[in-house]
Amino acid sequence: MLIADIHHVSLNVTDSERALGFYRDLLGMSELERPAFSFGGAWLDAGNGRQVHLIETPHVPDDVGQHVAFSVHDLERAVDALREAGCEVSDAKSVGGTTARQAFVLDPDGNRVELHQPAQSG
Repeated sequence: MLIADIHHVSLNVTDSERALGFYRDLLGMSELERPAFSFGGAWLDAGNGRQVHLIETPHVPDDVGQHVAFSVHDLERAVDALREAGCEVSDAKSVGGTTARQAFVLDPDGNRVELHQPAQSG
């Protein structure tokens, strides 16, 4: 296998500051230093060496199922916190009959974000 791991994912956003309000302030990612590109954006630490790169662009692709998934330790707590902040979040549900659970939320630009609580062992 040539692939060793995921380093980062990039998401298109129309307003970097607004997107930071979601990814940094609500989801708790910390902002990383970013090169001085000719376009707006931000780099964020998603934990365990993974990053999210926000790319500011006038167009965000339509939501047709594509998404990024982030692991959480306590899905109910994450869902409650996002709802308290005014976000519409799906109810948590089992993934394929396993004990893994997931919920979905859209970021301010309509990018679908999965919150994933891994299966409980034991």
